[in-house]
Amino acid sequence: MTRLGDSVTRTSDLLAQDLSSDQAVERLLTETKARRYLDLSDLPAKEQAELISSRSVEVLPGVEQLAARIEERRAEGRGLHIKLGIDPTAADVHLGHAVPVIVLSRFQRMGHDVTLLIGDFTAKIGDPSGRTAERPPLTDEEIAANLAGYRQQVRPFFDFEKVRFRQNSEWLSPYTFPELLELLSQVPASQLLQREDFRNRLAAGSGLTMSELLYPIAQALDSVALDCDVEVGGSDQLLNLQMGRKLMELRGQRPQLVLTMPLIEGTDGTGAKMSKSKGNYVGLTAAPDDVFGKIMSVPDRLMEPYLKAWTEWTDEEIELALGRVADRSLHPMDLKKVLAGEVVAALYGVEAAMAARAGFTAQFSRRSFSDVGELPGVDVAEHGTESVAVVLTKVLEFTPSVSAARRIAKQNGLRLVVETENGQKAVVLSEAAAARPLGEVLAESLSGAGAIGAAEVYLKAGRKLARVTDA
Repeated sequence: MTRLGDSVTRTSDLLAQDLSSDQAVERLLTETKARRYLDLSDLPAKEQAELISSRSVEVLPGVEQLAARIEERRAEGRGLHIKLGIDPTAADVHLGHAVPVIVLSRFQRMGHDVTLLIGDFTAKIGDPSGRTAERPPLTDEEIAANLAGYRQQVRPFFDFEKVRFRQNSEWLSPYTFPELLELLSQVPASQLLQREDFRNRLAAGSGLTMSELLYPIAQALDSVALDCDVEVGGSDQLLNLQMGRKLMELRGQRPQLVLTMPLIEGTDGTGAKMSKSKGNYVGLTAAPDDVFGKIMSVPDRLMEPYLKAWTEWTDEEIELALGRVADRSLHPMDLKKVLAGEVVAALYGVEAAMAARAGFTAQFSRRSFSDVGELPGVDVAEHGTESVAVVLTKVLEFTPSVSAARRIAKQNGLRLVVETENGQKAVVLSEAAAARPLGEVLAESLSGAGAIGAAEVYLKAGRKLARVTDA
């Protein structure tokens, strides 16, 4: 049995235990955390290809061809050459960005070579994939700062000591105009305009610059320069990746295989892609409690894609956890806690994951905020004339701006919670209520300010909690 097979046997046994138990969960997280570093080089080529394809949307031209290329390189005494292109367009990275990196880590542990291609040249064009408008170009200073942030934040998922870095300015900057014209004469314009986002923008009367139109050509030239076996990218990059195959063939090279990764749905359950601009993301620099709580807030239907994206579980283990191959399945709440623990353990370690689990249980599962311990507080006598949104922003510093506080209210995430010996009662505050004075909202929502003295009252914004007093 392979090393992975041994780990799967142990994990399957752990999944059959009572995972409402902290002790069982800690043993499971310890096992699956260790799997992130497991040597996979002993897997046969076919199993390697299947393990990679199980986390891919598409493998082109096919899984069989990937297995054959692995076998061929093994016979030559080396591994595949894998490429992932990165346009460092933002300093903050979220869990959606970690998906291809986790797959690259598997490739590394299978004995293959990875090159991270830094798009310092193409970042000055701006990748239009999935965009509805032009993306502004970046300066050299912005690119350097964003790259440094990216490396630091994805480090828990990836061994940067075993990777090669290249910058595409090496070959794109000296590229001459006659060379470009010769190349473009072999590429039909209709092929460049096949992109759905291009067609949508043109149909809507939006601008489309020539630099954006040539972006797939620039990315394809990266594949030509690196002469790689496999390129990994998001599913929205498919046409760009296929252009790489075409240009390699035109240059007499063996075309690369293409692996597309899923675009992860955001935590709000609306179907939109995880995105910082939409606020439906889990940042890789977020505190362990915030990471855990954010994942606990997602709809149950996202458990399967999230387990596939961020854990090292096999498909069989995920099927087992979801109750599809046995009579027993995990309770959705228990499964969600395990997933949240998996992500925190990957970022901060098992000890931090168990601490975040305990904190969540104390704050939410027991339904008693008085067990939480020290909480920030807001005094109605001092701040009652200020709006709820201002209190959240300037007094408690729960939100970066008043408009952000109002957005939480608009999403039904702002509440007053009254806790007595008989339990809790929550009052959802509307966006209009968030703009009104705290004292008025309390008096109206709790049938008079005297309710504050008769029970514990809390202001809850998303997962953040504060005690309200009338001292």
